[in-house]
Amino acid sequence: MSTGESAAVRFGRYAPPTHTLIHVSDPHLLAGGARLGDRFDVDATLARTLAAIERVEARPDAIVVTGDLADLGEPDAYRRLRAAVEPVAERLNAPVVWVAGNHDERPEFRAHLLDAEPTEEPVTGVWDLGGLRLVAVDTSVPGWHHGDIDPEQLAWLADVLREPAPHGTLLAMHHPPVPSHLPFFDILELRHQEELAAVLAGTDVRGILAGHLHYSLSGTFAGIPVSVASATCYTMDVALPAPEVNGRDAAQAFQLVHVRPETITHTVVPVVEAETVDAFSAEWVARMAALSPEARLEAFSRKPER
Repeated sequence: MSTGESAAVRFGRYAPPTHTLIHVSDPHLLAGGARLGDRFDVDATLARTLAAIERVEARPDAIVVTGDLADLGEPDAYRRLRAAVEPVAERLNAPVVWVAGNHDERPEFRAHLLDAEPTEEPVTGVWDLGGLRLVAVDTSVPGWHHGDIDPEQLAWLADVLREPAPHGTLLAMHHPPVPSHLPFFDILELRHQEELAAVLAGTDVRGILAGHLHYSLSGTFAGIPVSVASATCYTMDVALPAPEVNGRDAAQAFQLVHVRPETITHTVVPVVEAETVDAFSAEWVARMAALSPEARLEAFSRKPER
């Protein structure tokens, strides 16, 4: 249910979303709570992000974390991440979808986040979220930072997508299949994108959630919308010339994903301490709800005479 809307009243043309997801990316935790690069307090920024997620009015159907969960793949980093995120997910009654990134190590990831056998097998999964299918794809390459999807995983994905889901499918992966703002960063892009596009052609995939870039970005891949979430650890100031863009301890954010039959929207939610002013009250919303659509438009849309 969208903010300020009751089950009996629709304020615009769109019905409330059928599904809501929280999209988080790139926490880059380290063992023992160490600072990243001796500078970024990644535990603290993750804690602020989780606190902001708990303040979201709509209860999510899932919390999706698109990779680089641990900066060095350390077992304690995964344990710390799990201890921080899972209690929040339990309070929200939402499953956590962990996605592997280039900084992750598959054996440690599998053992300490999934309680699974610590192998180098890709970390994949499929979730049925009330008819919305969410598929986690592993674009990590052991020993490397660029992304790829091997033929076996592509064949598995094709098999998963063979039958459509009632509300369609979202893919969650770390490396986004779109160009970055920083040309040299494309050295670490996802390889074999043509093969992935061939698998997705004609399927019910409605969107791709990704991370890796440390700033929010949107685009399309093979006609499918791609939404990249910013990082919780540090972000990039892409207003600077490309060679000068480095990490900054600012603008951390997550994304609120609303799924509707007509469209999927991705809203960037900044994780900042700032006072909200001139807020609409519950009484105001109730007053609008009590009006007819015509009276509501007159009350809220018409400009005062000059």
